[in-house]
Amino acid sequence: MRRLMLSCSSLVGGGALGLVAMTPAAAQRVDHAVIDYFDFDRQEIVVLVIAAAVLGFSVLSAILLMRTRTRAAATEAALRGEIRKLQADADRFRALLFAEPQVLISWPAGESRPQISGDIALLVPHYSDAQAQRILAFGTWLPPEPALRMDHAVDALLESGEGFTLHLMTSSGRAIEAMGRAIGGQAIVRIRELSGLRRELAEMTQRHKSLQDETEMLRGLAAAAPWPIWTRRTGGGLTFVNAAYVQAIDAASAIDVAGRDLELLDSSDRGALARALDDTAQFSARLPIVVAGARRLYDVQAMRVPGGSAGIAIDASEAAALSAALVRMAEAHRRTLDQLSSGVAVFDGERRLAFYNDSYRRLWDLDRAFLDASPDDSSVLDQLRAARKLPEQPDFRGWKAQLHDAYRAVESAKDVWYLPDGRAVSVVTTPNPEGGVTYIFDDVTESLDLARRFDRLNNVQRETLDKLAEAVAVFGSNGRVQLFNPAFAKMWRLSAAKLQDQPHIEAVKDWCRPLFDDVAAWQSLSDAITGIDDRVPLALKLERRDGSVLACMTMPLPDGATMLTFQDITDTENVERALRERNEALEAADQMKVDFVHHVSYELRSPLTTIIGFAHFLSDPGTGPLTPKQSEYVGYITSSTDALLALINNILDLATIDAGAMSLNLGPVDIRKTIDDAVEGVQDRLVRERIRLHVALDPEIGNFVGDQRRVVQVLYNLLANAVGFSPQDSVVALSAVRTDHKIIFSVTDSGPGIPAEVKDKVFDWFESHSNGSRHRGAGLGLSLVRSFVELHGGKVHVDSVVGIGTTVTCSFPIDQQAHRNAAE
Repeated sequence: MRRLMLSCSSLVGGGALGLVAMTPAAAQRVDHAVIDYFDFDRQEIVVLVIAAAVLGFSVLSAILLMRTRTRAAATEAALRGEIRKLQADADRFRALLFAEPQVLISWPAGESRPQISGDIALLVPHYSDAQAQRILAFGTWLPPEPALRMDHAVDALLESGEGFTLHLMTSSGRAIEAMGRAIGGQAIVRIRELSGLRRELAEMTQRHKSLQDETEMLRGLAAAAPWPIWTRRTGGGLTFVNAAYVQAIDAASAIDVAGRDLELLDSSDRGALARALDDTAQFSARLPIVVAGARRLYDVQAMRVPGGSAGIAIDASEAAALSAALVRMAEAHRRTLDQLSSGVAVFDGERRLAFYNDSYRRLWDLDRAFLDASPDDSSVLDQLRAARKLPEQPDFRGWKAQLHDAYRAVESAKDVWYLPDGRAVSVVTTPNPEGGVTYIFDDVTESLDLARRFDRLNNVQRETLDKLAEAVAVFGSNGRVQLFNPAFAKMWRLSAAKLQDQPHIEAVKDWCRPLFDDVAAWQSLSDAITGIDDRVPLALKLERRDGSVLACMTMPLPDGATMLTFQDITDTENVERALRERNEALEAADQMKVDFVHHVSYELRSPLTTIIGFAHFLSDPGTGPLTPKQSEYVGYITSSTDALLALINNILDLATIDAGAMSLNLGPVDIRKTIDDAVEGVQDRLVRERIRLHVALDPEIGNFVGDQRRVVQVLYNLLANAVGFSPQDSVVALSAVRTDHKIIFSVTDSGPGIPAEVKDKVFDWFESHSNGSRHRGAGLGLSLVRSFVELHGGKVHVDSVVGIGTTVTCSFPIDQQAHRNAAE
């Protein structure tokens, strides 16, 4: 038991504090250990242990409580001292902060609702503290532009911590300063009123900043200006030049210009500029300046400024050129107006005569010295009235005032003055844009007389048109009837009242269809009337159902209208038809005659050949001797049969050519031999008639392609014809000339010539005219000549002078193949 008490005492004395500090689980483990150690009665031990633990805990708790109270009292006293100190500091800072009227707005970190303190009435007098949050609506106490600046500055402060300082004017007229900063994780805006020295300082600061901005802006403008600009210190050195100045003098940079003191103006101009600045503090002149190697005109302006002078040079070359062009144009206009037949007078804004042309002076017969003195408008009218050159007016003053209304008008006015001397003058008054009036006078006496005569002529033409037997209608460019005569209405059985309504051509067509229903013809007429392009006359023949025949013609008129005419040609058509039938009958008879001649020629050729053969047989000495008389008779038979055979051959050749069956035997034609063969055929006739033949032939004439036999025939017939018409003891000339593309044969005689009325018939068949010569023939020679020459692709030309002679010229192409290709 003692050991137990000692153990309990020890436990209470030494281990009570440890038991108190134990957790319930730890205490339970200790209890179990003690019980196990001493192996006493469980209930008794438990009671003792609990009693001891409670006693120890109570003592310990009392001790700890006393210590805690002592320390708490000391801490409380210290804290109260600190609080009093902080309160004093806060009061001192607040008194210092709000020593002047201001408002603080702070946004703690992480909060969107700000804390507002200070004198709210400073900004909005009628706001209470309960309405403090409304101060954030800056537009309620600031004008729109400052409110917008304040909004942007506050947004930048809250988003990126960007501070600002603004000097603003409230809607009530107070000058305030708004300053925003980010401090200690908070965004703080302080707004305070500026007054006294602070306001003046702020205004000076604002003005200084404005001046700085303005200076920089003006400096940037001067630097970017396209004209040379410079400033110069009082001593004369350059202090500023812009890029245009540098470029004008071909310098490297503005520093280079200032360093080398490069000048834009030459020395004499700089001296004049310096003297002008000394005398009047400004200079203005148009000077020539060499820029980029070219001399140009510049308007140089300079003035004295504090600390020196400033100048600018503006390129005036184009302005000078335009001014000179304007002067030239004005002078050209004056010269042009002087050439006008219309009288022109220009009065300026002060109603004084600024310009007049010679036509104006001659029209009104005014003294040149009077006009050169620039009289006013009223003086000119008064002088014209005194000379009775104005229309007679019962109220001249009112008439003149009405005329002078043109100085206040905006549009031109036109009038006609009927003068006492019988003239009529057209007057056009035009207000000038720069002030004043331009009068244009035209003598329209002749024009009015022409108009009256035109009206009379028009009436006469109208009456003439109405009396015409032809039907006439004029359709406008819109296809409607503009004019018609009674014959038109009568010919087509139309109502004059309907035509007066200006019907369209389509309606007229429908009304005329009962008499003529050819759709194609009416469509052609409609196209000719309403068409825009290809306006050409159109001629038609209309055979109507009533048996009449009309000649229709459309004629485009200059004004876009179309005249349509109808003429009854029924009788003419009948006569033409009869003449046509008669002509056809005559052509058939002529063809029958030609066929008869061809047939007879062929029938005569066979017996004629027999006669020629027997005549040659009889004349042959081998047949037997003939008496002289018999030989003479045989000679007559031979010559006559040869002539008759040549005539028949000519007729057959012409018939063959006329039938298109003649073909040429082309080959090289020896011109010299061809002429010799043709001359041999007429040699006996030349001797008999004592006619000399003169042949002009180029030795180098050479050959050409053709049918040599037919060319000989052509030359023979020409020579025979010339010999037949030439008198005895005369000369017949034959020539041949070669050109680049042709061979030209000419045969000239000195016969009686060919009269003009016969010249066109000489190439017809059986046309023979002796014209007082010995020539007798069938009239086929020249017909054959033309036929053979044209068959070769050549031409025949006759030149004849009555009483002097005739020249027949034939031209043959040198190359028949080239001629045929060209013809094809």
